Amino acid sequence: MLLAVQLPEETMADATEIVKKNDFDKFQADRVIKVDEWLNRWENKQTPFHMNEAHKMLKKYVDVMLNGKDHLRILFPLCGKAVDMKWLADLGHKIVGIEVSEKAILEFFTEQSVSYSKEAVSDVPGATLFKSSDGKISIYCCSIYDVSSSFIGKFDGIWDRGSLVAISPCDRQRYSELMLSLMEDDCCYLLEAFDYDPRLHKGPPFFVPFSAIEELYGSTCNIKFLEAADMLTDRQREWGLDYFIQNIYMITLKAT
Repeated sequence: MLLAVQLPEETMADATEIVKKNDFDKFQADRVIKVDEWLNRWENKQTPFHMNEAHKMLKKYVDVMLNGKDHLRILFPLCGKAVDMKWLADLGHKIVGIEVSEKAILEFFTEQSVSYSKEAVSDVPGATLFKSSDGKISIYCCSIYDVSSSFIGKFDGIWDRGSLVAISPCDRQRYSELMLSLMEDDCCYLLEAFDYDPRLHKGPPFFVPFSAIEELYGSTCNIKFLEAADMLTDRQREWGLDYFIQNIYMITLKAT
């Protein structure tokens, strides 16, 4: 169940103290996620992060992203087979996903009953573009670091659910620079991040506190906190956690 939450003062104090006493990167800095790990997860159906319905936070804040505009281009980094893509496409928007697992992409089109074509991507050797027959959904099968605005363009919106929190901490700077390069001037970037005690779980998903987001995006973007929700389930308790907070942020480029 998704609930708006205010952490108890003592829990917030404890969490704050952890970050104060230790550089947050130190807890998970040695955790490196390789491509094969993600491919194996999809092959072995070890994808508990996948949701069968459109994300509640996306539904709640979609108007913030759209800002009264129609027919936006919206980016889904590390999209998996997110049903959110079909949901937004049905609202009239053009979706571009990036996913390294071809299995995840094929499952998306099959499960959503969307016909598609596939073609090689001339700009990225070995990459494949899967495109819905109506042209509303395009998914690039490649490493996210192989894409650039030179061939996928820029975007009016970004839905970063399970992407920043999934990449290796050592790659965050590279990732954030890519996201910034793909943002139109008036782009609205909705970001999901998680707050928990990183001493108890190595990730993914990784602990990404506001201080990390501010370090990555604060110099060029406005960062607005939208909501926190208690997402603690038995799965996180098995990791040894006693709190697991989902934070939603809106990121927009500063006026120049």
